[in-house]
Amino acid sequence: MPAVDIAHNDAPWAEWEHLLRRALSAAVPLSDDQLLLIRDLQGRSFRPREPAPGVVPRIGAVLVALYPDGADLRLLLTVRSNHVASHRGEVSLPGGATDPDDDGPAATALRECAEELGIKPETVTVLGMLTPIYIPPSNFRITPVVGLLDSLPHLTINHHEVDRVITVTLRELLDPAIVVVERWTLHGHEVLVPYFAIAGYKVWGATALILSELTARMRIARIAYNAEAS
Repeated sequence: MPAVDIAHNDAPWAEWEHLLRRALSAAVPLSDDQLLLIRDLQGRSFRPREPAPGVVPRIGAVLVALYPDGADLRLLLTVRSNHVASHRGEVSLPGGATDPDDDGPAATALRECAEELGIKPETVTVLGMLTPIYIPPSNFRITPVVGLLDSLPHLTINHHEVDRVITVTLRELLDPAIVVVERWTLHGHEVLVPYFAIAGYKVWGATALILSELTARMRIARIAYNAEAS
């Protein structure tokens, strides 16, 4: 079970936690322009939002795991190994397919994170969820689950699935300078691919889409918070 849901009001990173909780609780619709979506050269979304007719997607979840780092909250990302079936070498969030015994997306995300990184589920406070997304190459529909740890976790990396772990703070994610757009060829099509430049890696695709939703919601939460404080 997740840890008890308690706000850390006296912590140096308390403002980040407050913004994060507020961002996850606000049911504010986002436009495509607020998300890092792969687009064609005319600016139209190149990403299928749903599976093709007759295709039943597999169900899964990923964990957006954050932990305190001084006055910041830092996010864990995994670089997938060359042993996995899909998305080899890409940066992702810990997660995977739902098991029949999983009691919802949070249970899946916490179990998978424990299997990949050794983070005990009981050390994670689940704060909320982001919009489920469809991933065409692996035919998964995944729910991003956002969780908070009290401290830097001891990691036991499953190197069959994870090559290494990289991290980024929420402060860095919210900096527009971290976002880069390049012209790539994907599946024979020329497209514009936006990504987060993190620790020498290009964080694109589904992971970029998830993180861009998180940052967009946090920007909205920050504007509302500042308006109330003024």
